[in-house]
Amino acid sequence: MNPIEAVVRKVDQVQQHNRIAGFVFGVIKKFGDDNGGVLVSNMAYAGFVSLFPLLLILATILGLVASSDPGIQHEALQAVAKQVPVMSAQLTGNVHQLRRSSIIGLITGIAVLIWGTTRLAQAGIFTMQQVWNLPGPARVGYFPRLGRAALFMGVLGLGVLATTLLAALISFERHAVLVTVVAEILSAVANAGIYLVAFRVLTPKAIELRRLVPGAIAGGVAWTVLQELGAILVHHSLRTAAVYGIFATVLALLAWVYLGVEVTVYAAELNTVLAWRLWPRAMVQPPLTEADRASMALQALQNQRRPEQQVEVTYNDRPPGVQAPATTPQFPEDVVPFGGGEHAHEQGAPEQAAHEQAAPEQAAPEQAAPEQAAPEQAPHEQAAHQNVPVQPDHE
Repeated sequence: MNPIEAVVRKVDQVQQHNRIAGFVFGVIKKFGDDNGGVLVSNMAYAGFVSLFPLLLILATILGLVASSDPGIQHEALQAVAKQVPVMSAQLTGNVHQLRRSSIIGLITGIAVLIWGTTRLAQAGIFTMQQVWNLPGPARVGYFPRLGRAALFMGVLGLGVLATTLLAALISFERHAVLVTVVAEILSAVANAGIYLVAFRVLTPKAIELRRLVPGAIAGGVAWTVLQELGAILVHHSLRTAAVYGIFATVLALLAWVYLGVEVTVYAAELNTVLAWRLWPRAMVQPPLTEADRASMALQALQNQRRPEQQVEVTYNDRPPGVQAPATTPQFPEDVVPFGGGEHAHEQGAPEQAAHEQAAPEQAAPEQAAPEQAAPEQAPHEQAAHQNVPVQPDHE
């Protein structure tokens, strides 16, 4: 063992025996297992397309409603701009241009918003299915995805409106410390609620709602903190006109959207890690931890495409006589019923029957085998009927 590996293994032992460190590393590891960077990039692109027209139209509506009072109108525009601090100057500066634009231009902007939001919803649905490692038959079909995309558009619009009203309360009562603190807490609660509803819309129904709560709370708090840090950074460090050039604005906005989406995907991964108890994970293998085996099994089982396809994941590195725990799936139907829901159990039924039919076919060659193979036949038949993982004995 080289010195670097020795140091890494010592650090690995520490994090595996520390509950908090092990859990944090488990979330990071699961993010990498799911190619989280690719998922974030896919969602960030759609979010970048839909974010600007959404906020610009919202700012226009609020500005028109409060047109009789310039003071309230200014506070409303600032509240909208606070949703994305890196583009506050451009957002408030272009509202008047939007008002003077033609009906066709406004319709075009709304059409771009709908297209971008639909892409964002589709990317979000795919991301949640990947995060939960659902097999192909358990994933949402094309037309249900369109319905969820429309529902997501409503959730996104209402969510932005709610958080904007809270931001307006903070801006209007900026000298009242108590009101500001209460408003920030309410903003975090509202963001957590938006995350929970968005997770419910984007995640297949096979996953129970209670399993989405921890990530929604973490995501809501993290997003609130991210907004405040962004506002502080813009107010104190990014106030020159050169910084707010067109190229700097585009790059800053893209980075902001990417960071927000990354927070969202990590929040979703947190739900999965808690649900499957995917920690502690090993930094260096071998040996594999049970969480490593469970995560790799999920990665393999999600590649099932049809109910007729049979996929099985087993490991040969466990000590003799040690069976896999319930948190380590072996068949695709072990993944889907884990979340609960009627559709999940209906989906698992035909695959269970397929395994039962496969058991006699696999047993036929064994009857002609020598007598020493007979003791191993019963456990495998029992596993095929009861879906209980049985590990082969090692001499």
